[in-house]
Amino acid sequence: MKIENEDERKFYEIETTNNNWSVRKLARQYNSSLYERIALSKNKKMVKELSAKGQIIAKPIDMLKEPYILEFLGLKEESVYTETELETALINKLESFLLELGKGFLFQSRQQRISFDGKNFYIDLVFYNRILKCFVLIDLKIGELTHQDIGQMQMYVNFYDREIKTNEENKTVGLVLCKQTNKAVVEYTLPEKNDQIFAREYKLYLPSKKQLQNLLLK
Repeated sequence: MKIENEDERKFYEIETTNNNWSVRKLARQYNSSLYERIALSKNKKMVKELSAKGQIIAKPIDMLKEPYILEFLGLKEESVYTETELETALINKLESFLLELGKGFLFQSRQQRISFDGKNFYIDLVFYNRILKCFVLIDLKIGELTHQDIGQMQMYVNFYDREIKTNEENKTVGLVLCKQTNKAVVEYTLPEKNDQIFAREYKLYLPSKKQLQNLLLK
């Protein structure tokens, strides 16, 4: 009732109904600027549709946010932590992380081992999205994104597509969550029509709604 922007208010009304959010969950989504973070990844026409239909997930890019907010972990932005510690913190707060990931996510495993040519590789987190009917692999990086990170995720996705997924399931999606992304690295490492592998930043604090709203106006 306190949301002045009519489009934003309609979006939260639809999402609360569709997802059966409690007051606490609704407050968290509003305070973390869910509407703005989804809108930033869409064109103006698609942003308008958010107020009429809510978040519609028809393809992998529809489920992404910019950035992901992990304030529920209680980690300080200036604190020193490892990727393993970040992963453990997310698992310990799995319910909150699933809420942040969005619709249709089911947790499958952590440190999922895949093996070939006598070598073992470990995927940080594996989820399944029942709406998109596909596996979603997540790698955690505490620094700036590199082309090696993208290449590693490409290998994981290829393995899942060829060895794990069934013919009835859609292509595997890979998401590299990093402290600092690099759009040029993503653009020139992946094919032009890439629709499987994505890189997004995460933040350890709640963003300023005003800053995100200003970005939407640009």
